[in-house]
Amino acid sequence: MLIAAPEPEAPPHTGGLLLLIDGTGGLLTVAALGIALLLYLIIKIRLQPFVALLAVSIAVGLAAGLSVTELFGTVQKSDAVSVIESGMGGILGHVAIIIGLGTMLGAILEVSGGAEALSARLLGLFGERRAPLAMGLTGLIFGIPVFFDVGIFVLAPIVYAAAKRSGKSILLYCMPLLAGLSMTHAFLPPHPGPVAAAGLLDVDLGMVILMGVVCGIPAVLAAWAYAAWIGERVFVEVPQDMVEAVEESRKAIEDDQRASGVKPVETPASVGTVLGIIGTPLVLILAATFSSIALDPSTFRSVVEFLGHPFVALTIALLLSFYLLGIRRGWSRKSLETVCTASLKPVGNILLVVGAGGIFGAVLAGSGIADALADTFNDMGLPVILLAYLISLVLRVAQGSATVAIVTTAGIVAPLLAQGDYSQAHTALVIMAISAGSIFASHVNDGGFWIVAKYFGISERDTLKSWTVLESVLSVAGFAVAAAVSLLV
Repeated sequence: MLIAAPEPEAPPHTGGLLLLIDGTGGLLTVAALGIALLLYLIIKIRLQPFVALLAVSIAVGLAAGLSVTELFGTVQKSDAVSVIESGMGGILGHVAIIIGLGTMLGAILEVSGGAEALSARLLGLFGERRAPLAMGLTGLIFGIPVFFDVGIFVLAPIVYAAAKRSGKSILLYCMPLLAGLSMTHAFLPPHPGPVAAAGLLDVDLGMVILMGVVCGIPAVLAAWAYAAWIGERVFVEVPQDMVEAVEESRKAIEDDQRASGVKPVETPASVGTVLGIIGTPLVLILAATFSSIALDPSTFRSVVEFLGHPFVALTIALLLSFYLLGIRRGWSRKSLETVCTASLKPVGNILLVVGAGGIFGAVLAGSGIADALADTFNDMGLPVILLAYLISLVLRVAQGSATVAIVTTAGIVAPLLAQGDYSQAHTALVIMAISAGSIFASHVNDGGFWIVAKYFGISERDTLKSWTVLESVLSVAGFAVAAAVSLLV
């Protein structure tokens, strides 16, 4: 009987269409060219970030030697999962549910008048002289479940009113508010950036919340100090046209709500109810994190960890908001459905960008580029937390999108963390560094820059002097705390 000689094993990635590289130097060249192409497509061509990330991921994978089959799979479905499918599905399986639940929760809090109730209570508590601090705390608390731009839209009228009463610069009131909104958006779940980074780097969300508070609170205090300083030196009047525009928008929203059956807000929601709903998922998730560290396996620990799973905790908070802020105050089930469905419309773009970032990270890993980058960065001798901050910062300043900066940086530093055997706490601090870098120096290529300038009637020059510097202070202070704490964990 003849026995066929075994086929020699093919070298890895010989099926690539563009096998242009050889060795570590070639892989690093492909990585550098890929990032340069990504920036060019977003900045110069103005290509939608999801499309740009997907196109660059495919180009980098082929150039690094991945075959078409490895990238896309086969026409006939099999058990094998392609790099693109695994990258997209792996991150969205974790992120999409959290962002979806968090978005609906924020919408219920917004439409129910929770922000107005919270700010009114804080203004009454702190008084006119400390109104800027009340604005900052409003942004900090209300920003936990609400997206940054939504928070501005909802809270801008309160800023206008406070600035009108005092006759002082609107910067004195809007900058602390913006610092609070920006801190929560950058450092705390359920916002897309930290949630996406946690998914990409496989970090417990409770640990991300804990480190977000540890790094974010000192950072926002530094930003509030700068806000007080710049607010006394640059006078900006309350923009009357925006006051009128916001009132018109609110009236249109109320008309739409009536037409769709949503009961308009007649009395503000209870502050205690609002704080309870916002705090519920945070407390449950943190309790689960601490129980997994401090408690031995038991039925009690299992129950705590179940209730503290992000999916369960956010679902509980959302159901509480449905009843306490909706049904108990006269809303119909159809009204709740209308508000929640409308809130999810802007989320599609965010999820696609996050998913494309997952694809980019999977391509870097599958092609060997990630290992080459890890070896090179290790040879540089810089701490991974510093590298993560600098990479995120450069990407942010270059192309403007914080989400793109976060998901791209997470894909680059993931192999560094895998090789170093870092703890969950240390990895969460690296996420804080990435998030801090992603908000540095918001300028004219960032949509947030123009939202701030438009809503508060600030000239481009004064926006650079106030908002851009405020974001940089928040970024540097947040990273400084993360770097200092990383020496202890």
